[in-house]
Amino acid sequence: MALYKQALRHISTTKISVWSPARNFASRGNKKVTNMPPMDKPVQNLPTPIFATLKKEHQTTQVTTLSNGLRVASEDRFGEFCTVGVVIDSGSRYEVAYPSGVSHFLEKLAFNSTMAYPDKDEILNRLEKHGGICDSQASRDTFIYAASAYTSGLDDVIHLLAEATLRPQITGDEIDAARQAISFELETLNMRPEQETLLMDMIHAAAYRDNTLGLPKLCPKKNLGRIDRELLFTYLSQHYAPNRMVVAGVGVDHNKLCEVVQKYFVDKRPIWETERGLFSPIKNISLDDSIAQYTGGIAQEECDIPQFASAGLPVLSHVVIGLEGCSHQDPDFIATCVLNMMLGGGGSFSAGGPGKGMYTRLYTNVLNRYHWMYSATSYTHSYADSGILCIHASAPPNHVKEMVEVIVKEMVNMAGTVNAQELRRAKTQLQSMLLMNLESRPIIFEDIGRQVLATGHRKRPQHFIDEIEKIGRDEIVAVAKRLLSSQPSVAARGDLRRMPALEYVQAGLVDRDGKMPSGRKLSLFR
Repeated sequence: MALYKQALRHISTTKISVWSPARNFASRGNKKVTNMPPMDKPVQNLPTPIFATLKKEHQTTQVTTLSNGLRVASEDRFGEFCTVGVVIDSGSRYEVAYPSGVSHFLEKLAFNSTMAYPDKDEILNRLEKHGGICDSQASRDTFIYAASAYTSGLDDVIHLLAEATLRPQITGDEIDAARQAISFELETLNMRPEQETLLMDMIHAAAYRDNTLGLPKLCPKKNLGRIDRELLFTYLSQHYAPNRMVVAGVGVDHNKLCEVVQKYFVDKRPIWETERGLFSPIKNISLDDSIAQYTGGIAQEECDIPQFASAGLPVLSHVVIGLEGCSHQDPDFIATCVLNMMLGGGGSFSAGGPGKGMYTRLYTNVLNRYHWMYSATSYTHSYADSGILCIHASAPPNHVKEMVEVIVKEMVNMAGTVNAQELRRAKTQLQSMLLMNLESRPIIFEDIGRQVLATGHRKRPQHFIDEIEKIGRDEIVAVAKRLLSSQPSVAARGDLRRMPALEYVQAGLVDRDGKMPSGRKLSLFR
């Protein structure tokens, strides 16, 4: 207490000074003296400025196919840092002959012990010498190993990536640690108020029932004990083939990149080719190259949704309604993206202005009109052979039926009148998001890798800017009608006692005004 009083006395007797430009001047008689340079004369003795020069290779993506079919793609960039990585045609959609969850395990096992590095610490120590970091990411249709570091450490970084990709040890202890990490992740997802991750798995399962894109991205709890070392190496030997891989780099010299990739990815063989005892051929397991089959349907789970601590929000139920979209190579892909931006949406408590999409349809027509609607957001997912556009909404359980009716009506209205102002706003917002994202070196890397993996080349950002600009009202209406011609997919979690049946959603989507039938049983005969 004595120290506290002493501190208070010190504060009360201390003079607080506020900076002012006048304090840079000291009065000496009638003269004012200053240490600041005069504002009306150029600053003396400045070094000669060095301006960056734009080179041709900074504007083109160079692609080289090596002797074993592996593709190398890169763009040079200014700066001392580079981002390089491996993008693989792998992911949960290819696990039809395997227990679902293999990709989830591989994501947790990435950058552990390899043939050249005895443990993860060795890898991280080597990366730290070059100011680097590494990461891996599994999705439904791709698997990515990537690292960012000083360009001077390119040789070591590519060596690390090759080891992590082609020569992992995958020890029993590492598998046990991955199993424990996944188990904890699954438990955590069920304890969090955010439902996005779980619902995205559910809407894909409903849209592509028991095939390709409908297979779960998250490892089901029942499969945690089924995935072992032999199964993982069987999967790796089939899917981590050179013709299914692209090594991409941003901020590197292309010839140098090809040289080190040849050294570590081609000249040195994968571990499953040098150590044949890692796995034995398993009957009825082959590489899956089937095309996604959109089925539509419903996946729902009656459960208690956790609440945000001390937020004062009610218990919410979540519903996602989706329609079959298009692949990223489809002529309607750009129009679908613009339509998705027009729908927009977010949460009731989002702050911000037009830049956050506060003038999109799901704000103006839904969130601003129905006080009980807590969120409504549009998403579009596009893959090599199919896609899905969906709206995720949440509301208290007693408003679930009304929430579904509102979302169905909004989907039907997609094919209605398109306002010129909202179209212009959506196109501008999509163009700005594209360009802002491509300011990030890791995003450029992923864009290069994914495009080259899918098509063998990369389209420049200007191509997409121009294509977005071409979209008019007719294209929006046409793609909306295409979406509405498909069967709906529905995913729901929470208290679903007032959840309408799938046939009511189907009937609402084919109604001209988006009206769902009343509570009586649907029948072909009146």
